[in-house]
Amino acid sequence: MNSGDNWTAVLLAGQRPGENVFANSHGVPAKALIPVGGEPMLGRVARTLLACPSVKRILVLAQDPASLLGGSLAWMAEEARIDTAEAGDGISTSIRKVAGSETARWPVLVVTADHALLTPDMVELFLAGSAGADASFATVERKVVEAAYPETKRTWIKFSDGHYTGANLFALTTPEARKGLDIWANVEQDRKKSLKLLMFFGPLLALRALTRTISLGGAVNMIGKKAGFTIRPVKLPIAEAAIDVDKPADLELVEEILSRRQA
Repeated sequence: MNSGDNWTAVLLAGQRPGENVFANSHGVPAKALIPVGGEPMLGRVARTLLACPSVKRILVLAQDPASLLGGSLAWMAEEARIDTAEAGDGISTSIRKVAGSETARWPVLVVTADHALLTPDMVELFLAGSAGADASFATVERKVVEAAYPETKRTWIKFSDGHYTGANLFALTTPEARKGLDIWANVEQDRKKSLKLLMFFGPLLALRALTRTISLGGAVNMIGKKAGFTIRPVKLPIAEAAIDVDKPADLELVEEILSRRQA
């Protein structure tokens, strides 16, 4: 199995329903093209991934990827390490279709185009933490985020050992990770039936999750054992890893952070 500096980064640049309103308010046809720090988010994230020692190739996954790589992003179409693929109806099924293929060989790193604050250090730290698991996901604890940016609003998932939010980084290290994509597909189909999903892994996990008597790692281990693959949460000690651009307030905060970095 590939490892080390042979990761394929699948860069999600598709559009969910309703996101075109946010994009149009900035004069662009897609959210991934909203400018941040004077550059479309898609290009900013792509440059970051190209600078990561562990990333060998990038696959841009979107409904119409060719339409995104024009104008100031024409360089991406000419970059030998970047390829494109058309996304389907769902994120998980689209990733499942390309993961392990010639265009996205294992191991696969999944990143979103709205992760405008992403840095090579974040990526490398996450990939190092994912070693030995079939699948991993990045997360940041609430106290880390709010210590640096108390004004930001995130969605927190509460466990006995803390409150966590996602960091839009996923590692699919082996073909066994496809089982995780199947679980993801169930969530995508009906996000409001999370309790039903938990019950699939047994009533004990559902009860402990509801009563917050299980840690994040404990819950993930139970899910992995039930589903038949190893999955690991990688806790990043970097507040910016949890901040993506989903709404105008996020964009304003990200611009402020980038301004401070440049200063």
